[in-house]
Amino acid sequence: MGILHTSEISLKVGLDENRVPEELTWSAQDGGIDNEEAKAMLLSVWDSKNKESLKIDLWTKDMPVDEMKIFFHQTLVSLSDTFMKATQDEKMTATMKDFCDYFAEKLELKK
Repeated sequence: MGILHTSEISLKVGLDENRVPEELTWSAQDGGIDNEEAKAMLLSVWDSKNKESLKIDLWTKDMPVDEMKIFFHQTLVSLSDTFMKATQDEKMTATMKDFCDYFAEKLELKK
């Protein structure tokens, strides 16, 4: 069976004179997202040929540090959930969740 549908996700990065991100927007037409503003993004893709992940990490220069800490915490929690869905490895997922709790505690994100 061949590909029946394609879906496009696009990212636009507005840069200042020093090529530092000032604006991030993204669109995903199938998801109803059109030019939504973002302050930060982490993108990872798997290069199967070379058996390595490739990544793009960007944030705007006005991204507040306190929000960056929350963003990282939520990303780690999400990665834990995705790891569980992908591997069904409950033991390692629990370990990852423990780290997420530790991370939040040390950054005083949870009261």
